Amino acid sequence: MKNINISFKKLKTRNIEPQSLERIQLELLEESNLDINYLVLILGSCVIATLGLLSNSVAVIIGAMIVAPLMLPIRGLAFGALEGHVVLVRKGLSAIAVGTFLAIVLAVLLGSLVRLPEFGSEVIARSKPTLLDLGIAVAAGGISGFAKIQPKVSATLAGTAIAVALMPPICVIGLALSQGNWSLSLGATLLYLTNLLGITLSCMLTFLIAGYTPLHRARKALTWTLVFTAILVIPLGVSFVELIRQARLEASLKRALLNRTITFQRVVLMKSDANWLTNPPEVRLNVRSSEPLTPKQVRLLEEFVEKEMGQHITLIFEVGQVEEVRREVL
Repeated sequence: MKNINISFKKLKTRNIEPQSLERIQLELLEESNLDINYLVLILGSCVIATLGLLSNSVAVIIGAMIVAPLMLPIRGLAFGALEGHVVLVRKGLSAIAVGTFLAIVLAVLLGSLVRLPEFGSEVIARSKPTLLDLGIAVAAGGISGFAKIQPKVSATLAGTAIAVALMPPICVIGLALSQGNWSLSLGATLLYLTNLLGITLSCMLTFLIAGYTPLHRARKALTWTLVFTAILVIPLGVSFVELIRQARLEASLKRALLNRTITFQRVVLMKSDANWLTNPPEVRLNVRSSEPLTPKQVRLLEEFVEKEMGQHITLIFEVGQVEEVRREVL
């Protein structure tokens, strides 16, 4: 109990030397500058992320995560809000807003030029954020804040952790707008706001716990950030419950098909992938078989699934033929 009281007292006072405080303020001001370097990195990371999303390439998207500089003004915004530093807050907000706007516009243009008939799984995956995404953002923001107050920790480590959560959803917003897909755009926007608020909140808490600002000064900004984050928890919680339901439904579907149908006694299931955004949901099954599957068999399987699970699901089979090859008999 005594240790808890001591820790609370530390939060109420500033424990950092004036020189260190001035240093971190100057560094955050410099990081939040809306200069040519920042704009080039924003546009470059947006091009990489958008093309990676269009090609459904995880490796390319990771490359964009490393380049994206959005985490820098977010840290400045978090610290400025805690300290009531108007200039730092204004510069951080301006950099974030301009960077986000430019990235969305560029993604819209690229999406309009490529005109894919349908998006891949990497795009779809960023349209249904859940509480898990908020947890990732909070952890990433904590890493970023810690790296800022600990010079021995590489800034690249924090940049990689934060960029992963920001640029891809912005690009998905633009890609969705290029095709007029409002539901996809809204889902990606929710993910972006979730990451933005989660990162900002955990950066604030890191600066507060480290003693860079007293609790009485940080209370107002921290309260408002918590309120906005709590509002987002509602749709994120609904999506999380839906994610659990879909996972259980998909597991039940696999068990029903594998264990209770004659068709699946003659094929080998290699991979399955469900798209729950379509109506009805589509389940794509990659199987290997020595005999072809007929449309009638697929229809009977769909009827069986609907009877067993009480929900109509479209089954799409990708069949790889298995052929026996033996040596010639002399």
